[in-house]
Amino acid sequence: MQIRYLVALSLLPQLVIAGEAPAPSASQCVVQPPVPVPAVQPSTDENNQVIRISSQDSEAQMGKQARFSGDVTVTQGNRLIKADEAVLDQENEQLDANGNLVFQDSAFTVTAESLQARMQNNSATLKGAQYWLHGQQVHGDANELEITPDNNLLLSETNFTTCPPGDSSWLLEAEKIKIDSSDEWGEIWDARLRIAGVPVLYVPYMTVPVSDKRKTGLLFPTFSTSSTNGVEVAVPWYWNIAPEYDMTITPNYMSNRGLFLKNEFRYLAGDAQQGQINLEYLDKDRSISGNPDRYLYHWNHQGAIDKNWRVLADYTDVSDNNYFNDLNSDVAQATDNQLSRVGEIAYFQNNWNAGIRAQDIKVLGETDEPYQVMPQVSFNYFSPSLWQNLDFSFASEVTNFAHKDAGELSLAGQTIPTATRLHVEPSLSYPIYGPAGSFVSELKLYQTNYWQRDFANDSGLSEHVSRTIPQARLYGQINFERQTKLFDVNYRQTLEPQIQYLYVGYQDQSDIGLYDTAALQDDFYGLFRDRRYAGLDRIANANQVTLGVTSRLFDDHNEEQLKFSIGQIFYLEDNKVNLLPELVEETPSFSVLAAEMDAKLYEDFYFSGSVQYDTKEQDNKKSEFTLDYRPGANKLVQLSYRYIPDLLNTNTNDRVDISQAGIRGAWPIRDDLYFVGNWYYDLNESRSIETYTGIQYESCCWAVRLSYHYRIKTNYDDDIATVPDPRDQFESGVYLNFVIKGLGGSGPLGVADMLNEGLFNYRKPLYLRN
Repeated sequence: MQIRYLVALSLLPQLVIAGEAPAPSASQCVVQPPVPVPAVQPSTDENNQVIRISSQDSEAQMGKQARFSGDVTVTQGNRLIKADEAVLDQENEQLDANGNLVFQDSAFTVTAESLQARMQNNSATLKGAQYWLHGQQVHGDANELEITPDNNLLLSETNFTTCPPGDSSWLLEAEKIKIDSSDEWGEIWDARLRIAGVPVLYVPYMTVPVSDKRKTGLLFPTFSTSSTNGVEVAVPWYWNIAPEYDMTITPNYMSNRGLFLKNEFRYLAGDAQQGQINLEYLDKDRSISGNPDRYLYHWNHQGAIDKNWRVLADYTDVSDNNYFNDLNSDVAQATDNQLSRVGEIAYFQNNWNAGIRAQDIKVLGETDEPYQVMPQVSFNYFSPSLWQNLDFSFASEVTNFAHKDAGELSLAGQTIPTATRLHVEPSLSYPIYGPAGSFVSELKLYQTNYWQRDFANDSGLSEHVSRTIPQARLYGQINFERQTKLFDVNYRQTLEPQIQYLYVGYQDQSDIGLYDTAALQDDFYGLFRDRRYAGLDRIANANQVTLGVTSRLFDDHNEEQLKFSIGQIFYLEDNKVNLLPELVEETPSFSVLAAEMDAKLYEDFYFSGSVQYDTKEQDNKKSEFTLDYRPGANKLVQLSYRYIPDLLNTNTNDRVDISQAGIRGAWPIRDDLYFVGNWYYDLNESRSIETYTGIQYESCCWAVRLSYHYRIKTNYDDDIATVPDPRDQFESGVYLNFVIKGLGGSGPLGVADMLNEGLFNYRKPLYLRN
C-alpha cells in the first residue's frame, strides 16, 4: 500500500529512513555535520565487541581507572568517540569523556559537551548535544541525549529541523522525544512548532513513525478559492486500521456548496489481491436549486486467487451527470464522462484461458444508455507452431445483451431489442520473420449466431441470425537501411515499406441490432487493421490493399531522432455494410491519407504531428501538431494546434468543428523557484478555453505553490435540480499548497504535476528520447 505521511503524526519521520528528495538538489539539501563522517565497518562480533582506545598521553591503575588525554579515540563496534580527554572506570565499566566531543555511529553524528558511556549495558548519555543524521536533512539540538541499551533514543529539551544551519524557516521544539527502534515509533511531549521564529502550533503529546510504518493522524490541509465552490478547505484524516486496512476521511468545506465528505478505504486480501472503496457525499448542495444531495460510491478490486485464477471488479455510480464537473472527486476528473461497472473472473493456462464477465457502462450526459453485458462467457485457445511453423488460434464467446430500460419501456408499450450472441473465430496464420523483414499470411472465419428478443415488428430485425464470413489477410514488411549524412551529421536511415491485402466476405447484416459496435478511427496504425468497426455486430466486407511506409533516422548512439509514417487504403470493392440501415456511408475508392511524424528538429527542438487528409475532397479530416523546446530539466515551451471537423457534440447532438491552439511552458526562475503556465484558445469561438498559471518555490525544508486556473466547464443536463439552473460556462479559481518538509509531506510534486493540471495534459513525442 502507498505510505501516507502525516502532519501531527509524522513530525520526525526521517530519523531512521531516507529523507525526501528536495527540488533544488539532494547534495545541496543534505546537511553535513561539522566533522567528517568515517566509513564505519560492520562489527564481526556484536555480542562481545572489543573497546579500543588510543591517545597521545595515558596513565592507568591496573583494574581500576585509566585516564587518557590528547586526541583521544574510542571505538567499539560501529561506534566512534573522539574527545580531548577520557576516563575509563574499569571497575564500574564506565567511560567519561569531554572536550571537543564527537560521538558517531552508522546512523548519526553527535557533538556534545560531555559523554558518559556504560559499557556493561551498551548505553550512553551526552550533555549539550547537537546531532546530524547521515545522508539526510534532519539535525537539531538536545540538552541531553541518551542512547539506551536496546538502542533507543531519549532526547530532553530538544529541537529538530530539515532546514540548513542558520535557516529558521521552521523548527520543532519538544520537552522530550523518545524513539523506540524496535517498535519503530517515536513519542513527543510538549511539542511546539515555530515558523520564522513564531510559534504557530502546540501539541501536548504525539506519536510519530520513524520508518515506513503508517500511523493514524491528520494529513496536510489544502486551501483554494474558485468562482463555483467559493472558499474551499480540506483537512484529510488518516486512519491506520490494521496492516492490511487503512482509511482516509476528508472533510472538505466549500462556502458556496456546504460540507463535502470523502472517504477512501483500502485493503489487501492476501499477497496478490487488493481493493479500494470510495464514498463521497455532499448534503444539500446550496449552489443548486432544490439543494439536492450529491454522492458517489466506487469499488475496485483486482488480483490473483492463485497462479491460474484472476479476479476483477470495478463499480462506480454518481448522483448526477455533473458530479465530476462540479466536485473535486478522488475517483475521476471532469473530463471523464464514462462510468465503468465490470466484474470478471478468469482462468489462465499456458495455451488457453476462459472467463466470465459482466459489464455495464454509464455515459454521463447521454439519454441513450449502452447495452449491458449480462454476462459474457469466453474461451480462447492458442497453439503456436501447430505444424511446420503454422500458428492456430481459436476465440469464442457467448454474450447476453440486456438493457436497464427494457422493463420501463415495456410497461410504456415500447420495445428495445435485447439479444444473446454466440461467436467463434478460428484462425490459421503462417508468420515469417527475419532481419530483412516479415511476411504473415492469415485465414480467419467469423461464425456468429444471434437470438434477438423484444424488437418491434417494423425494426427490420430477425429473431435468429446465423452469419458466416471468411477473411484472408496478407501482410508484408521490408527493412532497408543505409548510412546517410544530413547537415554534416552522420545518421543511419531506415526505409520500411508495408503492404497489406485484406479480403472479408460480405453478408447482409441489417437484421442485426447494434449492441457493442462503433466505428474505429482512421489513423496510420488503423490502416493496417483487419476490422473497420469495433465489436462484432457489424463486420464490414473488404477487398482492399493498404500501402504504407515508415522511415527513421538514428544517430551514432543508435537513438531515434526522426520517425515518419504515411499510408493509405485502396478499396477494390465498395463497402456494403453500414452501422445503421438508414445510414448510407460514402464508398470512396481510397481512404484518408494518414501521416504521423516525431522528430528532433535541432538540438532541443522537438516536433510531433499527425494528419488525416481526404485526397479526393482535398479536405483536412484531422490534424494535431506540437512543437517543443526542451533545453533541460523543468524547462519547456510547447506550441500546439489541433483540428477536428464535424465532431458530434453529445450535449446538443450538433456537429461542430474543433480548432484550438495553445501554448504551454515551464521554466525555472531560480534553482528553487519555477513557473508553469498554459493558455488554450478556441479559434472558431474566438475565446480562451483554459488558462493556468502557477508559481512554485521549493527549498530544502519547505515548499509553496500558488496557482490560478480559468477553464471552460463541461456541463450536462441537470437531472437533480427541481427547476432548470443556469450554469456558469467558465470556472476560475486560486489554489494554494504549502508544505513543510519533514512535517508530513514531500510537497507539491513539481513541474510534471503542474503540467498535468487541467483539461489539456502535456504530451511529448512518443518515440523520441531527450
